[in-house]
Amino acid sequence: MAGFVKSLDQKHLVTIGLEGFYGVEKAGNVGLNPGKWAASLGVDFIENSAIENIDFTSVHAYPHSWIKGGINSDARVDFLSHWVDSHISEAEKILKKPVLFTEVGFPSSIQKNGLYDRNIFLKIVYDKIYESAKKKRAGAGALVWQLLVEGMERYGDQFSFIAWKHPSTYKLMVEQSCRLLNISCLANAS
Repeated sequence: MAGFVKSLDQKHLVTIGLEGFYGVEKAGNVGLNPGKWAASLGVDFIENSAIENIDFTSVHAYPHSWIKGGINSDARVDFLSHWVDSHISEAEKILKKPVLFTEVGFPSSIQKNGLYDRNIFLKIVYDKIYESAKKKRAGAGALVWQLLVEGMERYGDQFSFIAWKHPSTYKLMVEQSCRLLNISCLANAS
């Protein structure tokens, strides 16, 4: 399918839209999955993203949904940190393609110490992408799932939020956009 899209439009950027799970063939990476179940879904981040006509890799991050049970936030933070690091590293070293975290979602109802967990986790993803982009490496960006405008709440899910109602999350998103824009502006100036 990617080849067909490219035959119609050579400039059209194509990705797969996967969660980023590793398949059973990648025994060393299976431990990076959120659980054993992820390796049995028939997808593999490296194999699927290595297809010639795929321009950039895509990964999702839903640590609260993927890791169930009596796991505390520290364990989810640790998982997310390794998840982002491994995908940035493999996109750069193995695939030689940029990686975009196309869905980063956290339940809106979970709070920790008065701040939304979403902000803690989003900052981890944003900081790692920024550090990678600053060094002209594979980290390309992250998209929050799921931003809504007021009046669209009925179309949302447990991850949905309206930015202006969550100013601390909105501030993180604006700051990340500005940081990445500054990298781009500095690169174009030299």
